[in-house]
Amino acid sequence: MDPQIRPLFEAASGLFSGAGKYAWHFARGKLSRDPIFFALLKQGVFPDQGRLLDLGCGHGILLALLVAAKEEFRLGRWPPGWPPPPLNLALHGIDTHEERLRVARLALGERVRLDLGDIREVRTEPCSVITLLDVLFYLDEAGQDRVLENAARALGPGGLLLVREADADAGLAFRMTKWGERIVELGRGHLRPRLCYRSAVRWVASLEALGFAVSVEPMSAGTPFANMLFRARYR
Repeated sequence: MDPQIRPLFEAASGLFSGAGKYAWHFARGKLSRDPIFFALLKQGVFPDQGRLLDLGCGHGILLALLVAAKEEFRLGRWPPGWPPPPLNLALHGIDTHEERLRVARLALGERVRLDLGDIREVRTEPCSVITLLDVLFYLDEAGQDRVLENAARALGPGGLLLVREADADAGLAFRMTKWGERIVELGRGHLRPRLCYRSAVRWVASLEALGFAVSVEPMSAGTPFANMLFRARYR
């Protein structure tokens, strides 16, 4: 790991130390091996004002990183050359799994609003940025569309939607991604996981049809997977 981001990594994963050994190790694994978390901060994609809604927030890894980023920046322990993190952005996470939210609450306390709910049905309040990181493939296409439609309604002009999903047209890398997720689901006791993927071209078309301007970049550095980050700005 780059020593310049080590303090931020330790601060973010350290928030989970009171949530149990598994939660702490899980957070450290995600933050050290998944490129998306630090990439979003390094690229300065988040607005400084408004509200961020993390749909399918799980254990709250992204939210913990944003909480730690505020404190590390204020303490002067910030990676050189990186833009400032969002210091005034309210943080809100929603997930359907009670146990994952329990971990997130233990880690984040009152610093983040955390709600239990089905992201297909929850009434989405107005916000400036919505994140959907490795979430939509758990839903069927109708459910995916419903979530994206709700997101479009919640974001005003200029609002940002960040979606990471696998590109179903990516050949071997996609097959690696799909089988990796199936193994994870089997480990959770889901013997017949129903995972729904689209090609990057189809994701872009779906987002553009809702009024988003979309840019796409690979987001699998250091892994064998086919994940793509879709930055969708509501027009």
